[in-house]
Amino acid sequence: MSRKPLLDPNRSYTFSNYFDLNADPFDLVGEFGYSLIRTQLQLPQFSGDLQQLNFLKQRIDNILPYVDLTNETARREILIAPIVSELVQITHARLSIEYSLQVTSQLQGTLDYYLRTQTHLLVIEAKQADLTRGFTQLAMEMIALDQWTDLNQPNLLGAITTGNIWQFGVLHRSSKQIEQVLNLYRVTEDIEAVVRILLAALIRDERTTQARN
Repeated sequence: MSRKPLLDPNRSYTFSNYFDLNADPFDLVGEFGYSLIRTQLQLPQFSGDLQQLNFLKQRIDNILPYVDLTNETARREILIAPIVSELVQITHARLSIEYSLQVTSQLQGTLDYYLRTQTHLLVIEAKQADLTRGFTQLAMEMIALDQWTDLNQPNLLGAITTGNIWQFGVLHRSSKQIEQVLNLYRVTEDIEAVVRILLAALIRDERTTQARN
């Protein structure tokens, strides 16, 4: 007996719908011909000089005692946007905020932060600070980007964040496999690692340290 499809073929779905759907992520990505694995993984990090990073960390640390981070807007403005802005300043990446993307009726919606150099990078904010369901949404957005872009990029990196906590996913395009990286990074304690991982996805040169387990 064949398994009943998770998705209604007569219904349109946005990326946010997949967060609300709360379906098994392994089955859900399988609906689109992809597989999912979960693993501890040391991602490549940019190894160049980042002197300005100390100023970013200090600025966030100085503000945190005075900010109520109980809502998504506060976390986005105080914790996420400064890091994304730092990436743009360093790489001159093209940044789109709430970028509208429609691949099919089941792969459509807006990307919170979409950065483009010679490679592409996604950063999305976890609604309700829920990383588990947020990663499912991230996986669907990476699948949509994989099917949409003709960029010659073997892997796509995506990041899901509550502002305080960051988690990463890697989509291997040739094998259609998504790795959910179980390592979690805290801001501001691990802000340097977060920025270096994101930079490694945007800058492809000798300053990127390949550190995979």
